[in-house]
Amino acid sequence: MKSYEYILMDLDGTLTDPFTGITKSVQYALNHYGIVVDNLTHLAPFIGPPLVDSFQEFYQFPRKQAEEAVQIYHERFIDKGWLENKVYEGIEDFLIDQKKLGKQLFVATSKPEPLAIKILNHFNISSYFTFIGGDTMDHSRSSKGEVIHYIMNQGFISNKDKAVMIGDRKYDIIGAKQNGIDSIGVLYGYGNKEELEEAGADYIIKDIKMLTALLKD
Repeated sequence: MKSYEYILMDLDGTLTDPFTGITKSVQYALNHYGIVVDNLTHLAPFIGPPLVDSFQEFYQFPRKQAEEAVQIYHERFIDKGWLENKVYEGIEDFLIDQKKLGKQLFVATSKPEPLAIKILNHFNISSYFTFIGGDTMDHSRSSKGEVIHYIMNQGFISNKDKAVMIGDRKYDIIGAKQNGIDSIGVLYGYGNKEELEEAGADYIIKDIKMLTALLKD
């Protein structure tokens, strides 16, 4: 495989497991509209894509209502949801290995950038990344393609043929293709093999150990 110099990584479902914080915050927002969802696993599809899109797709909210629902979601997420999260076992060792190999690491997330930085600081892993890129608080950069474009325009990545996007959902793969870079789909997050294959992932791996082996020179 190619030797990559620039490693872009999704946050939710790739670096950390945000299941409890995200699903409970979605549940909180839906409750505001009288929609009761007791089984949090039914809300797992909200992990990964932009929240505005998910409220529209899964609950047929009009755009304006979806934007309002995201604000309600953030009431809970900013208060406690961001702490209901954990770093996947093996991720920090992976980041250390990549830094030893001389790679530059980036976070590319649809989560608002200030929240992503807050989470990564909390887990003491933000220092491994050259740049942490995400959405704005007013959701003007919500798609993964827009986030990747934003990161690449910061001037850190000189050759996109040496860049690869790692993520667990089709949005990561599609965003990578929109920006002309390769992609690796991971199966330990919230996507599945069929989703990643249909999106056109260049590689699909099942765990962090395989990811480390794949990216070694």
